[in-house]
Amino acid sequence: MPVTILTGFLGSGKTTLLNRILSEQHGQKLAVIVNEIGKIGIDHKLIVNVDEEIMEMTNGCLCCTVREDLLISLKQLLQAKRNNEAQFDGMVIETTGLANPGPIIQTFFLDPVIQDAYEINGIITVVDAFHIEKHFTKGLEAKEQLAFADKILLNKTDLIVQEKQNELQALLQSINPTAEIIPTVTCETNIKDLLRIQTFRTRDTLEIRPHYSEHLNDVTTFVLRETKLIDLHKFNEWMTAVVGELGEYLYRYKGILYVKQTDRRIVFQGVHTLFAASYDREWGEEKRVSEIVIIGKHLNREWFEEHFRNCT
Repeated sequence: MPVTILTGFLGSGKTTLLNRILSEQHGQKLAVIVNEIGKIGIDHKLIVNVDEEIMEMTNGCLCCTVREDLLISLKQLLQAKRNNEAQFDGMVIETTGLANPGPIIQTFFLDPVIQDAYEINGIITVVDAFHIEKHFTKGLEAKEQLAFADKILLNKTDLIVQEKQNELQALLQSINPTAEIIPTVTCETNIKDLLRIQTFRTRDTLEIRPHYSEHLNDVTTFVLRETKLIDLHKFNEWMTAVVGELGEYLYRYKGILYVKQTDRRIVFQGVHTLFAASYDREWGEEKRVSEIVIIGKHLNREWFEEHFRNCT
């Protein structure tokens, strides 16, 4: 089952988006896990049935709180689905407004039962367009949430002029050049399209969008490219050492490798200390090049470039 993680700074509009997921007719049966249902303020006309802490909505979605910890909630929902006590085809998990989503993503790598039943679909970060620059001054959390994102909802764009919106989009893209930015007012967007991410599955291309600055305070973003063949054994040894030493500073890293051991592409993704690679399709007529996007904190680009070259 695909799992979408929803994050965003306090007051960004996450609750508004969750209400849309739970009430609009988007044709998807989702289990929505939140920290506290009371804060969402669900319209009771939309609730069909309440079973303990699971509420069934008129659009087929389920809403439930994290009972003890996330792992237990995931297993309980899985058991309810297997027993035909709950029906859902995917899941949305809300993080707290000050949370780094890394540990939640790692939950899906570490437990074999969870790993077998669920897969990370992607991370959506909701941004308050009017206040985001103030959020940046309060600490690193707002930047971290952007660094993890696959899609960024630039919300409350009605409160800023178009020129400011263009500036903000360039700023956000400088933190995360692979994320798609969607401008919204009151998080109004096509929910079905929003949840169509599949970031941890293979892609034909690694989408790297234009960005103007590659360094914003503590968050560093850069792309490594190499046209020479990569030795997969060398690369694996190097990445194992990198995540062992720098894992806490690595937010997201993903790429496509052109390796000497096979005519197929290798795709990989990682979050903090956990990364995984898999064989993809054979190289077609496209230019054969290895590309890696790295987003993290206090990272030395030149050091990464030198050691990546040593993997050829």
